[in-house]
Amino acid sequence: MSTLLLNLDFGEPPPRKALEGNAKHQKFVKKRRLLERKGFLNKKQQPPNKVPKLHSEPSKKGDTRKVDGTWKPPPLPKKKTAASSSGSEQSLDKKAAVPWLTPAPSQKAGSVVAKVDLLGEFQSALPKIKSLPIRPQKKGSQKNPPQKTAPQISTQAHSENKYPGASQKMPTKMVAIDCEMVGTGPKGHVSSLARCSIVSYSGDVLYDEYILPPCHIVDYRTRWSGIRKQHMVNATPFKIARSQILKIITGKIVVGHAIHNDFKALQYFHPKSLTRDTSHIPLLNRKADCPENATMSLKHLTKKLLSRDIQVGKSGHSSVEDAQATMELYKLVEVEWEQHLAKNPPKD
Repeated sequence: MSTLLLNLDFGEPPPRKALEGNAKHQKFVKKRRLLERKGFLNKKQQPPNKVPKLHSEPSKKGDTRKVDGTWKPPPLPKKKTAASSSGSEQSLDKKAAVPWLTPAPSQKAGSVVAKVDLLGEFQSALPKIKSLPIRPQKKGSQKNPPQKTAPQISTQAHSENKYPGASQKMPTKMVAIDCEMVGTGPKGHVSSLARCSIVSYSGDVLYDEYILPPCHIVDYRTRWSGIRKQHMVNATPFKIARSQILKIITGKIVVGHAIHNDFKALQYFHPKSLTRDTSHIPLLNRKADCPENATMSLKHLTKKLLSRDIQVGKSGHSSVEDAQATMELYKLVEVEWEQHLAKNPPKD
C-alpha cells in the first residue's frame, strides 16, 4: 500500500486582509468627520417635511448662482466613498429646492439671471387676499345727494300736487313780488318803479335792486317807499331791470298784495291763472274776521294773522319784508284757495 504524506503546519495563520478593511474604515471615519464639520450630515438628518428657510445662506467663495435664484456650492473632490457621496448629493438636492423669494442682486444686462422674473415668483408665493363683496346700494340711499344750485332751491315751490282737484297744469315754481314807487311826471302823480324785490316760496331773496326810472323823479315818497336820492346813484336802469325781473317771474305763479299796481309799474301783464293777489282772497279776510269782499291792507292782515308788525317807522316800507309777508299769508290758505281755483279757474 502506498502511504500518504500530509504536510500540516500548525503555526500562526497567515495575516488576513483585515488590515485593508481597517484602513478603509479609518479613511471613512475621517471623511465622515469632515462632512460633519461642513454641515452636510446635519442637513441630511433633517426631516423631509421641514419648512425651508426663506433666505439662503450667504454665498461662499467659489459658489455659483443658478437661474432659479439658488446658490450651488462647488463640487466636492472626486475621491469620496459611496456613503459620503450619496449624502452630499441628497443635501445638495434639498438645498436647491429652497425658493429664493427676495430680489437678486444686480446682474449684468446680458446675463440669463437678469432676465428671470423674480418679482413674479415673489408675488406668486404671497397669500391671496379675498376681496369683500360689494353690497348693492338701494335706491334713494345716497349719502350725498346732488345739491341743487341756490336759485333752484330758493325758487322751488310745490312741485307735487298735494291737494286733490287742483289744476294739473300748475307750474312747479312760485314767487312773491313787491315793488316801491316814486313820483314822476306832472307834480309827481305818475308812479314809477324805483325798487323791486322777489322772494321764493321759502322766503329766500331772489332779486332786490334799486331801479332808476326813465323819467325825472319829482317826489321820492320816502315816507312810504323808503327811497332816497342816494339810492339812485348806482341804481339799475329801468329797461335792464325790467328784463331781469321778467326772466324770473315768467311762467311762474306770482303772489302779491294789490299786485296789479306792481305789474303796472313794470309795464307788464301776467296771466290771471298764474296770479295770486292776497288783497282779493276771501279766505284770508274770513280768517282775519274781516268782510270777505273788503280790500284789507297788507299791514292789517299781517298783524291779525301772523302777529307781526310791518311798515312801521318813518324810514319807509321794505319791499323784501312785504314780499315775505305776502307769501306767508298765501300759505295760510294755499290748499283751500287752490282747490277753489281748480273748480273755478279764472279767465284771462
